[in-house]
Amino acid sequence: MTDQTLARPEAKKRSLPHFNPVYVLVVALILAIIVMNPAFGEPTGYMNFLKRVTALAILSAGALYVIVSGGFDLSVGSIMTLTVIGSSMLASNDPNSTYWIIPLMLGIGAVVGLVNGLVVSYLKVPSLIATLGMMITLNGVAFMWSGGAPRGYLPDTFRFFGRYNITDVPVITLLPIAVICLFGFGAILWWGLHRTNFGRLLHAVGDNPQAARLAGVPVERVRISAFVVSALTAVLAGVILGGRAGVSVDIGSGFELQAITAAVIGGAQLLGGRGSVPATIAGALALEAIFTLLNLLGLAQPVRLVVQGLILIGAVALATYQRKRSGR
Repeated sequence: MTDQTLARPEAKKRSLPHFNPVYVLVVALILAIIVMNPAFGEPTGYMNFLKRVTALAILSAGALYVIVSGGFDLSVGSIMTLTVIGSSMLASNDPNSTYWIIPLMLGIGAVVGLVNGLVVSYLKVPSLIATLGMMITLNGVAFMWSGGAPRGYLPDTFRFFGRYNITDVPVITLLPIAVICLFGFGAILWWGLHRTNFGRLLHAVGDNPQAARLAGVPVERVRISAFVVSALTAVLAGVILGGRAGVSVDIGSGFELQAITAAVIGGAQLLGGRGSVPATIAGALALEAIFTLLNLLGLAQPVRLVVQGLILIGAVALATYQRKRSGR
């Protein structure tokens, strides 16, 4: 009787929801943008903002799988570049080519993720080194394939996902196809990480791989799967980014660090074991809002890099401190 009485407050305490401050940060940044640029508060303003951030948000949510498992994937930006360059080269100005090019690129992405996972899991190469090598390799492939300059163009059927809007929508006036993709893929990634046994295994591997192995978790297979998910979402993000921005030989450059930064802003633990897909998407929104504010203030591009670097340094320091305190 006494044990039950004591257990109930504890259970109630554990059930209290944890509120992530990233959502407050996003609202505050959006309000600051509206104060500086009232047009942002119009449907066209904030829908174009969501359209602009979609590729990063999807990329970050996929990269979170690797981060939760205790690793990093620096190859996602180069996968985006290869997706755009490869698609433009293969399209040959044929609108019907989109229907086989996107599945082909998803297949290439799956192979890249599989190779990353195998190198990290079985050759025991640190994920930073393995994916850095893959990033350099894929950038080289894209450069050789394109001859060092943008060639070809993406047909309208390909650019549909990143460029086109549904107009005359009640209340919001227009709805970009990219935003529909964000909600769709975001929901799938949320379900995979937070509502499946695979997601629970990812958290267990990232939190303590040795304990997970002793508990019977197939650590190598879980990590490989995380890299495959990350690579596939990088392809999807590349399709959307290419549709919006067009063809460029360095279109995905820097996105790998932006994805990590977005996950960090969303509260993900860089050493693994903790992360939220909705919070990571909110982190991408916050990061893009910070960049928008910096542009409105007239600050140059290097300032964006400084802010992003400081966020990453602070996150690594905090994660290391937390691990030391917990004795892991």
